[in-house]
Amino acid sequence: MAIFTHVCVGTNDLSRSRRFYDAALAPLGIGNLGPFGDSAILYGAQGPEFLVMKPRDGKPATHANGGTIGFAAATRAAVHAFHSAALANGGTDEGAPGPRTFTPTAYAAYVRDPDGNKLCAYCFAAE
Repeated sequence: MAIFTHVCVGTNDLSRSRRFYDAALAPLGIGNLGPFGDSAILYGAQGPEFLVMKPRDGKPATHANGGTIGFAAATRAAVHAFHSAALANGGTDEGAPGPRTFTPTAYAAYVRDPDGNKLCAYCFAAE
């Protein structure tokens, strides 16, 4: 059983975020499931699991200090494709694709979306 029903990040520009997330999440098998009202976009692999939305309180979206959202990648190639697509669509690098030392097979890449939210893609499969 999953431990989350969904995860949300804020945005100040839905169109810009749609371009970024459509490109960055596609290599991970996560698709755009469409709008959720006029202020959010739903993403998921098996139903709505990730939302990008304008804050309901009307204030500007900000990113969490110390917060990171990790997406599962089936292969190391998918980690590279996620990182490349994110950078090509307005993201910034927070850690190039490569091995991570805390487990023998950990392989990841980190980026920030155009609103500053920190994301990563992790593959734990052996090479």
